[in-house]
Amino acid sequence: MIPVWLQAGFWGLFSGGALLIGAAIGYRVELSKRRIAGIMAFGAGVLISALCFELMEEAFKEGGLRAATIGFAAGAIVYSAANWGLSFYGAKHRKRSHGQAPAGDDAGGSGAAIAVGALLDGIPESIAIGLSMLAGAGVSVVTVAAIFISNIPEGLSSSAGMKRSGRSAGFIFGIWAAIALISGLAALAGYSVFDSFSHETRAATTGTAAGAILAMIADTMLPEAFEGAHNLSGLITAAGFLCAFALSMLGS
Repeated sequence: MIPVWLQAGFWGLFSGGALLIGAAIGYRVELSKRRIAGIMAFGAGVLISALCFELMEEAFKEGGLRAATIGFAAGAIVYSAANWGLSFYGAKHRKRSHGQAPAGDDAGGSGAAIAVGALLDGIPESIAIGLSMLAGAGVSVVTVAAIFISNIPEGLSSSAGMKRSGRSAGFIFGIWAAIALISGLAALAGYSVFDSFSHETRAATTGTAAGAILAMIADTMLPEAFEGAHNLSGLITAAGFLCAFALSMLGS
């Protein structure tokens, strides 16, 4: 039987691997803005559902309301502050796939900032995957699916921008492969490191990941979804939420 810590690392690597899929699509294929916006809206709905019925509910059960809310607020504040700083270096629109990515000389510097931004998004998400396995019920399929879906447009957008700036395929895919690997390690740490911590600490950490993810949805996913899908964005987001909610209830 595969050790649980190794399973956690695998699922983190799997969800982070969506960045490579997105990068490959962005490097070779030009997808319509509306199609990418639809994917983003659906992924946002799935993530919001995962926050409500997987992460925050688990944090509350694990360590109570105080730990969960403190962690959630901390995650949202830290993510927003870091995202604000990265916006000055070209990573503000890192999940955008059309019209926002810089071209020419500016795209080279922003490519690095986008990669750092992907780490900022991916680490709390991956830690959340590992934490979700501490209860012994296996991985949260809803959480993994939501993270996987949201990572595809991020890899797509940034790889297209770096390609326009003259970056080689080896450079582009090397960056995303490294981030996918770090995502796997973060999920492994979420399970292995926090296993020995108190219930309150684990609850606060889960809340922190949830707060950071929700801030990420509002800052980077929903603007892209609305810009591309307009009036349909709300309906598609609701469909993603409902789909994830149904999966969560069926698995409980």
